[in-house]
Order: sequence, then C-alpha cells, then structure tokens
Amino acid sequence: MKLDTLILSGCAALLACACDDFLDPYPSAIRSEEYIWTNQSTVQGLIGQCYDYLSANYNDNEGAYLDGATDNAVRTTSTDIINRFAAGTISPTEDPFQTYWTRNYRGIYNVNMFLKDDRGYNTRFLLDEHQNDLLRARLKGEAFALRAWFQWDLLKKFGGRGTNGEMLGFPILREPVNVANMTPEEIASRLDFRRDTYEACVQQIVADCDSAYKYLPVAHRDFLVSSTEERLVLGSQNWGRLDGITTVAIKALVYLTWASPRFNEANDPSRWEKAARFAKEVMDFKMTVDNVTNGFNVKRAVNWFDPNNPCIVFASRPKSGNDDMERAFYPGGFQGNGVLGATQELVDAFGMADGYPLGQSPTYAYDPANPYANRDPRFYSVIFYNNRTISAGNPASPYTFEHWAEGKDAAGKSSKNSLTNYHVKKFVYGGVNWSNTTISRMPHAKFHIRWAHLVLAFAEAANRYAGPTTPVHGLTAKEAIALLRGRTTYDGVAGLVTDPYLDQIAISGKQAFDLFLRNERRIETCFEGLWFYDVRRWTTTLGELNREVHGVNVVKNGDNSFTYDFNHVVGRRAFTSAYLPIPYREVVNMSSMIQNEGWDSWQ
Repeated sequence: MKLDTLILSGCAALLACACDDFLDPYPSAIRSEEYIWTNQSTVQGLIGQCYDYLSANYNDNEGAYLDGATDNAVRTTSTDIINRFAAGTISPTEDPFQTYWTRNYRGIYNVNMFLKDDRGYNTRFLLDEHQNDLLRARLKGEAFALRAWFQWDLLKKFGGRGTNGEMLGFPILREPVNVANMTPEEIASRLDFRRDTYEACVQQIVADCDSAYKYLPVAHRDFLVSSTEERLVLGSQNWGRLDGITTVAIKALVYLTWASPRFNEANDPSRWEKAARFAKEVMDFKMTVDNVTNGFNVKRAVNWFDPNNPCIVFASRPKSGNDDMERAFYPGGFQGNGVLGATQELVDAFGMADGYPLGQSPTYAYDPANPYANRDPRFYSVIFYNNRTISAGNPASPYTFEHWAEGKDAAGKSSKNSLTNYHVKKFVYGGVNWSNTTISRMPHAKFHIRWAHLVLAFAEAANRYAGPTTPVHGLTAKEAIALLRGRTTYDGVAGLVTDPYLDQIAISGKQAFDLFLRNERRIETCFEGLWFYDVRRWTTTLGELNREVHGVNVVKNGDNSFTYDFNHVVGRRAFTSAYLPIPYREVVNMSSMIQNEGWDSWQ
C-alpha cells in the first residue's frame, strides 16, 4: 500500500465507524465521502474522530512499554516485540511502529479534508450566527492544531538521517488525495512521495501551530469566556480538545528536539532560545492564569487518576473506572501481569532524601545492604521494590513485595513477575484489590503534555542557551528545576524543602548542569514513553545506546535481612540505528521514499 492508500483507508474507517459520544457524532454506516458534507455532525466528526486516534493510556508501545527499549525498563516476555526491537532482531514484516505512521496520516487526511477550500469552515453548524462563527473558527483552529500534533508525532518518531546522508522528516501533505478516483497509471505517477527535510517539517509544524492559535481560545476555561452562550462553544466543556496554549507547548517541544545535538549539527543557539521562550509562555499561563480559578499550584502533586488535573496541558479522553494499569504492572502474586520491570539503572538515578546523588550525600550514607532507605521521596511513588509493604485497598491485610529467590514476586517465580525484581508503581491506583468484595477502580488517561514537561524543556533550553543561573525570559534554569524538585510527590509526600545540591550543581557550569537535568528528566518522565526519544536526541553515536541493563538478585538471609546483587544482567541493547525505520511497504512501493540509515534490509 502506498502512503495515500493508507490515508484513504483512514477515511474509510471514519465513514464506517459507529456513533461515538465523546466529542461529535459520526456516521453510523458506510457512506460515500461526499456524504460527510451533507450533515454538520459528520463534518464535525472529521475533527472529532482525530481525538480517538490518540493513545489513551500508558500500557502500549508508545507509552511505558517503549521504556523497555531503553535503560529504564525491561519487558517481561522475552518474545515481546519491543524486546526484539531492542535486541535488533525484528523484521520488516513485524514493525511495531508502522501503526503510528498509519494513524498519523489518517488524522492528517481528516483535517486536510476539513481544511480544503475552507469547506469545513464554511459549513453551517448552529442556527445562532454568533455561536456558529465561534464554533467554525474553533474547529478550523483544531484542524490546524491536530495536523501539527500528528506531524510532530511523525517527526519525533520517524525523523532521522536518511540513507542519502540528509536529515529528513516525513512527507508533508497539505491536501487529501483520494485514490479511488485515480486510474492505476495516475496512482503510479502521482503517489511517489518523498520525505521533506527535517527543517521543512519543523517549519510546517510551527506554521500550523501559529495558524491554529489565531482561531483557538487560549484555553478551554469558563472563567476566560465572557458569556454563558459562548461557554457552550469555548468553555470548560471542551476540556480535552486542543487549544491555543497547547499549540505553544507543541512548538516548545519541537524546538527542544531540533536544538538537541543529534539534530543541531551547526549548534544554532536560537533554537534553544525559542524552545525556552515557548516553554516559558506555557509556564507563565499556568502560574498566572490557571492558578487563579483552575486550581493549578506549582507544588501540587500529579494525580494520575484525575483526568481534569490542573497540571495537564493536553491529555487523552479518559477511560473511566478501569484497572488497565494495575493489571499491567502489579506482579502475578497480586493478580497482575508484571509486564514491565524497572532497571537498576533507573533505580540508581533516584538519589538520596536530601537531593544528592547516591554516594554524595553529606547526611545520608547509601547502604547497599539497605538500599531503599532514605531515598529521594519521588522514588517511593514510582517503583515497587523488595520488602515494600502497601495497603493495596485493604489495610487489614497489606501486601508485601517478595523479590527474594523464593518469594512470590521474584523474577522467574512466575511468568507474570518482572525480570528485574522491580515493579512499576507509577500510574497504579493503590486502592485496587481484586480480592475485595467491591473493587475500587479509577479513571485513567494519558497526559500527553503536562506542566512538568514544559518546566523540563525550559530548564534544559535555558541552560544550553545561557547557563544555569542566567535569566532567560525572566527565569533561570536553576529556578525552573527547583519547582519540580520541591513539588509534592505522586503519593502526596512533600518534596525537597531545602536543596543544597541544586545550589552546588548550579555553579558547576552548563555541561554539569545539563547532565543533572537529563537525570531529572529521566526521573520525572520514566514510563511515559519519552526517554527513548530523549536519549536519541542527546546522543551522537550508537555506542551510547547499546549497553547492558541490569536488575537485582535478592537473597533472604537467616536473620531475615537481605543481600542484594545489583550486577544481574537482564538484557543488552543492540540497535543498528538511532532512528526508527520508515515502514517497509512505504519504501518498497515508493521509489522516492528514503529509508533512515541503519535499516539496510528494510528497503
């Protein structure tokens, strides 16, 4: 299938989908493409369907599982596709990332249909003239914003150095192409797309963000809208839709990647400045606007079970009352599937309770015989470890993790136990207990962009542009990262009240502070599917990616103490490329489609 054939199949999927009540109603039976334009609801459905394309949770290959291709985590099943990808053994017919290429172009097809000749914008949606103008403008803004979003996802996933030596992005498509109306000769001659340059893709995304911003409200908040009638179109009931401030956040993330060493060979400092500028704009909105009425507070904990959490910049539609995360990450001994284990490398990234790295604290000595004592408070809200006890929805009968050789949660004891002897706590609701008469479940959503992501982006960009303590747009990198280190943990525990290590590392210069910020990013975003792309944008050689990863072996002694072996190898990364492959069928069927380097057998 050629690229636009994939795009056309996206339209067919839209026309065939059943009615959905999330944002807009869609056609309930297979219809012709022209049918879309006969009903204002189906025109809105072109936009509404796009939101359903977005990942809605963290238990997939662009969420937590992708950390299994890094030094953060290991997938439990040896035959898992991400394990084989990390080991360099997948074939062109089992590409786990092709689905995202297809999804993104389906979304782009939808919005291009809406935007072409302003046909979507000129549709009459509401009888009231003023409300109709507000709605059609919002939908047009969403179309540009969604195209920017899908394009950014394509660039993040598939951008890279082609076999021709150029840094390439994706084929930019601004119009829909319906192959159903083409002869075979026309298809062969017209559908031979080439990838645009990485820079051209950046500029297209930024342009779409800017176009979106002109039409969208800065945010979907009732307190920002003057009248009750306008709130129906622009207010908080549209939480979950893209808005103006989200497009600014997208630009910040795009420039952050484009400024990074792998994609910024000329070391252009203006890219860092733009990343810092746009990230700061989002930070300022949260701190000076959202905190007034929407409840945002820089010290407030992230609540993974609140789809309306004020830290969110953009999130998926929530799955209400489900236990997907708990089933995925709890071990077999607690009726979970233990699909992913944190590595020792990630565990060691968390320092001590006073904010110092392991072995450097003047207050807390790191004890290998008691390795989980007096650690960074964030650690306890992210990872389950040996001998940790939790109430697990039943305080009268708590659950204790047993990772020693004979323990119920030990690696190898069950196919549903982590291989590393660590289990994931992040995203897991502690009130779930499948043995209770009434099982308490919470909503889950994917927080695609949240407050912390922009703080991390600003701190990194500001430091690379001006250093740790020089203000950039009114804030220093040191001041920004202090906001995160002092924030309440996911478990509601106070963050760092004083932070002498931050003062110390901030006077060590750009390079030392950059390494420190990378570790902060690792701690903050682990299991969110971001670390995979971060380590690639920072590194310039495959040797920095291909390394052993470790778990811990635990021995329970006769006196009930434990002995820990932290040098237990559980896997090795063996990438042949720093980039994801362009889907094989696209390269085979289009002579102008250039593959990324390192995928010689995929072309």
